[in-house]
Amino acid sequence: MMNKIETMLLELKDTSEFMVDLAYSSLLYNNSEIAEEVIFLEGRMDELGAAIQEQLLNVAKDNPDVVAKFSVILRLQMAAEEIANAAASIADVVLRGLGEHPVIQMSIQESEVTIERATVSDDSILVGKKFGDIRLGSISGMYVIAIKRGNQFIYGPDKFTTINAGDVLIARGPEESADYFMDLATGEAREF
Repeated sequence: MMNKIETMLLELKDTSEFMVDLAYSSLLYNNSEIAEEVIFLEGRMDELGAAIQEQLLNVAKDNPDVVAKFSVILRLQMAAEEIANAAASIADVVLRGLGEHPVIQMSIQESEVTIERATVSDDSILVGKKFGDIRLGSISGMYVIAIKRGNQFIYGPDKFTTINAGDVLIARGPEESADYFMDLATGEAREF
């Protein structure tokens, strides 16, 4: 039971960190697709928080002497949810169309880096390939920071991670690399 709680806490921490990166990126690039991912993740954080609390209550029923120790876990869970809520608030600025406001734009540094969200099509040459085999970052200039597979996220995919059709790749890189990266994912680019 405690291993399950530890796994959920790790996901909670990783998700909240990722959400902050995505939220600022959505604001920086006024990207509503990325902002929508933040809002989706905020819902996942709520689900995780409720699951952690339920698991803690189940353990506490059987072991009343550990209840005091669980307060630390609950505080950590609530702090991670506060971070997630703050990230969702940042993303909400973009979704409400306020990201282009001159005051917001002046407060954000100009950047030549972009963040892109691309869905891998069935006929993409990326399907079935491992990141280590194709070196997507080196080839396209865009580095995948996460994969959304169904309702789950894979943060910082490693060289052994296989790309599947339907995966949503979230990548960061120079603006001039974005089109080629998107073409690889959609299947328009047929060779590396």
